[in-house]
Amino acid sequence: MFKWLLVFFICSVAFSALRPWLAKLGVGSMPGDFRFRVGQKTILIPLGSTLFFSLCFWGVGKLV
Repeated sequence: MFKWLLVFFICSVAFSALRPWLAKLGVGSMPGDFRFRVGQKTILIPLGSTLFFSLCFWGVGKLV
């Protein structure tokens, strides 16, 4: 359980850091991605994107 929580946290931090670049590709607008606006800041919690990419990487890992 702790391992998956750590993976989720690392993916969330990575998505947050790469958000401007990934927004051009359409990431962050998937169902399950939450976007909150607090004052001038926009907070993105990419649950759907994290799940999608985790499943994709898991599938590639199984194939390799």
